[in-house]
Amino acid sequence: MSTVSPPQRRAEEFILPVDELVELYRKMVLARRFEEQTERSFRRGKIGGYLHEYTGQEAVALGFLRALRDGDIFFTAYRDHAHALFCGSDPRRIMAELYGKVTGLCKGKGGSMHLFDVERGFYGGYGIVGNHIPLAVGAAYSLRYHEGDSVCLCFLGDGAMNSGALHEAANLAGLWGHQGLCPVVFIIENNQYGLATSVERASAVTNLASRFDAYDIPNERCDGQDLLVVYDVARRVIEEVRRTGRPYCVEALTYRFVGHGAADLRAREQTYRHPEEVERWRQRDPILLLEQHLRTAEALDDDQVEQIQAWADQIVEDAVQFAEESPPPPPEELYADVYADPTGMFDA
Repeated sequence: MSTVSPPQRRAEEFILPVDELVELYRKMVLARRFEEQTERSFRRGKIGGYLHEYTGQEAVALGFLRALRDGDIFFTAYRDHAHALFCGSDPRRIMAELYGKVTGLCKGKGGSMHLFDVERGFYGGYGIVGNHIPLAVGAAYSLRYHEGDSVCLCFLGDGAMNSGALHEAANLAGLWGHQGLCPVVFIIENNQYGLATSVERASAVTNLASRFDAYDIPNERCDGQDLLVVYDVARRVIEEVRRTGRPYCVEALTYRFVGHGAADLRAREQTYRHPEEVERWRQRDPILLLEQHLRTAEALDDDQVEQIQAWADQIVEDAVQFAEESPPPPPEELYADVYADPTGMFDA
């Protein structure tokens, strides 16, 4: 994957209005500031469990989610904070969920890896690698079985590519797709590493999208760092899937600037990634690339950038305060929303 910056575009070449691109830039800055704060909160002991940041990958989720319409749905894995922000979830409720508070998106019982916002089409982040993929395929089948034209996005990491769940689900998606009954878009967020193992050391075929050929699923790769590129691919692919009811796979080549998780100190110490590699990718920071496009179009200047950063910092500060001041779930919440009790212990 080349790390050379793409040519700058004039405003008339943008595929979205300039004012909307500025708003998308604001969203990416907010997601970046939010993630930076979550790591600080994790290290202060405010966030329990595990924490996976999306820093460096913002253009992938934002580009695809921007291309959805009402009635569409999506699933993702455990690196899910930005997805929730981009679909419109309240930053305060996201932060409260990470803090384990009752005001969180899942009443404080899901945490970082299990965010949900069904009202906005977000059917969850999932903590087990690859296990959400069959759910997304089944949901896509259901959408078309009920004779709608909605589509389902399934975000997955390169680390999920060798899971059995992926291949079983992809085979079904390909079969159902022959009948026009599986409108799912598989989005491989290839950030180059599954935890600390590079793609080259984990997959005999490094063009991960091409592995969907085995299931008769069309596929392609794209630059996951440039929002304009991602959105252009996303809108074309999503509309094709909406029209045909057949699955499609896009491998977005991206990079995480942080460790696999907040506790991944090896990434900080550069024990498995060379500092020069990280720096090359930082030159293609998705926020930086979009900022360059907008500056070239004279839609953004230093003052506006500072204002947007200050706005994002205030949103994050408010979210932290809300989380800090919210109560934890009361003891009776342990049994709420539990649909079956085979042990009878809840009646004790």
